[in-house]
Amino acid sequence: MMHILLGVSSGIAIYKTVDLVSKLRKEKYEIDVVMTENASKLISPSVFSAVGNCKVYNQTFDVNDGWIVHTELSKKTDIFVLAPATVNTIGKIANGIADNLLTTVAAAIPNNTPKIVVPTMNTRMYENKRFQENLKKLKQDGWYIIEPEVGHLACGEIGKGRYPDNMLIIETIKFLTSDKILKNKKVLITAGPTKEAIDPIRFISNNSSGKMGYSLARVAKRLGAYTCLISGPTYLDKPALIDEFIKIESANDMYNEVIKRYNNFDIIIMTAAVADYTPATVSEQKIKKTNKNMNLSLTPTKDILLEIGQKKRKNQILIGFAAETEDIIKYAKEKLLNKNADFIVANNARDVMGKDSTKVYLISKNSVSEFEGSKEEVAEKILKSII
Repeated sequence: MMHILLGVSSGIAIYKTVDLVSKLRKEKYEIDVVMTENASKLISPSVFSAVGNCKVYNQTFDVNDGWIVHTELSKKTDIFVLAPATVNTIGKIANGIADNLLTTVAAAIPNNTPKIVVPTMNTRMYENKRFQENLKKLKQDGWYIIEPEVGHLACGEIGKGRYPDNMLIIETIKFLTSDKILKNKKVLITAGPTKEAIDPIRFISNNSSGKMGYSLARVAKRLGAYTCLISGPTYLDKPALIDEFIKIESANDMYNEVIKRYNNFDIIIMTAAVADYTPATVSEQKIKKTNKNMNLSLTPTKDILLEIGQKKRKNQILIGFAAETEDIIKYAKEKLLNKNADFIVANNARDVMGKDSTKVYLISKNSVSEFEGSKEEVAEKILKSII
């Protein structure tokens, strides 16, 4: 189990760090918390202990049976996260001052241990030249800086200094602690459904949630790849840290965005559920309801996977997806050959669409592998299997 050492200083955003601890616990990390004395005045250490099912330390000289807190915690951890980080605490750490337990622990963290700092404060404090110099020192020392957001601050002002979303912090933890097996690789991923307009209000679409493609994008980035995600309409947030994120609507939009990019990528993963047909004509005005039957003429959309399969370079890896309702492996193998893909990921559409877990078959010309679990777990298994 990976260990996270969380340093908590006395920023007013400390209440958001309680939620961070809760989320880290749900992710099944082992956690220890180190608080400054002033942070303990804002929120009781017992709150962090209860929410994280973890130990909380705030006394520098709390030594028991030879167990010295700052040295033991600093050598135990896999990653050190400082959130929220105040001007005072950042200034001390940047200049080698260790006058409380938190700064003493920070001084003892090995140089090769990943370190994250999350500065949160008033905008004018953040823009202070001396503070920026201290932040630059931390970056030069190997700290990963998660920039604060712009918005309403606790003081009532609007500006840069807000505590970021906790899922960004967690994604950064995963990024910094993952093996970079895709380093120097470029991965292009498509995700989600497309919308094929009938009139200005109505459209044809499907039940794809985009979750599998978004999971693949997150994991590809964690593994070190330059990652581009082209997404149809979904309700999902943009995956944190990825390099390119392009939103499209229709099958033709998807075709245009993929075709102008695919040749620059090493791995192309066509997860999107692109519409097979689109209306032959689109009404400029809303079609009024009548008591008569309505006939809708449809034309085939461009086959993106087939076109890339015909044009791909010898050193490119092309992966297609097959959402089937029967004879899953049989149809997937046919698709593999017909599209000239290197792999097909096949699943039962009835069982997995819109859900957070999945069961898939990774099919190549010579093998069939079965993966099951959360979509992120399966995404990681897929990516590690194709290299």
